[in-house]
Amino acid sequence: MNTPTPISAQQDGGSASLLGGLPHQGGGRNEDLTRFTDKIVVENLSIHYGSVEALKNVSFSVKNHEILGVIGPANSGKTSFLRAMNRLNDLEIATHTEGSIYLNGKDINREMDAEEVRKKVTMVFALPLPLPMSIFDNIAYGPRRHGTKDKKKLAEIVEKSLKAAFLWDEVKDRLSSSAMKLSGGQQQRLCIARTLAVEPEVILYDEPCSGLDPISTARVEEAMFELKSRYTQILVTNNVKQAARVGDRVAFFLMGELVEIDTADKLFTAPKDKRTDDYITGRFG
Repeated sequence: MNTPTPISAQQDGGSASLLGGLPHQGGGRNEDLTRFTDKIVVENLSIHYGSVEALKNVSFSVKNHEILGVIGPANSGKTSFLRAMNRLNDLEIATHTEGSIYLNGKDINREMDAEEVRKKVTMVFALPLPLPMSIFDNIAYGPRRHGTKDKKKLAEIVEKSLKAAFLWDEVKDRLSSSAMKLSGGQQQRLCIARTLAVEPEVILYDEPCSGLDPISTARVEEAMFELKSRYTQILVTNNVKQAARVGDRVAFFLMGELVEIDTADKLFTAPKDKRTDDYITGRFG
């Protein structure tokens, strides 16, 4: 199977450094082995909402324990990609998806059911959405749904998850109080802790700091750095500076196309495509 080379690689003479674990041209056994070396491999992904094409033949990979920042103006396909990763597009009747997304070498649409995907790939949304229940029950909700009933085990999961999200010290003495009483920044970290409680492998963030003040944003970013040793993370953000601070690599999407993907240092100091330079310097978007 031949895989089209992303735009950025075409302009760079097909540099393998931009492709990570994407298949080599030519097919065969080596192609299969290469495909499965990275945590996530996206091949020729296109997404249509009715007659609207949100993503256009996108191919790239995400490495294990990497934070991949995804930037681009509105309607560039960033959130559509996240929804495809989490199988949320399944809920849209008019959605048509072509291509493949591999997680640990398995096609998430053909070899995994939606529930399995959503346990392994969790999402934190822009607007914090705590459940109308106690802080403890918010974190314990997922494990309970997956069959964990032992109170001691649930307490361990709650404490571990809140510590990982840098929230434990702020709430440990009021776990029985309503999560709705937390500040916006605390609620967002609660949502991160809630995703960690089900022991995912990949965490998706859809502009998680868009409504937060700088101090709360710094706390969320601190949690992301702490989680790198255990999770692969994909951060969609409209804040270019945040992508530069947090991302190991950064992908620039524009009008449904992947324009460029590279290390944060290279993309923000020496982008290969003029459109990338125009966006990160504020000439449009």
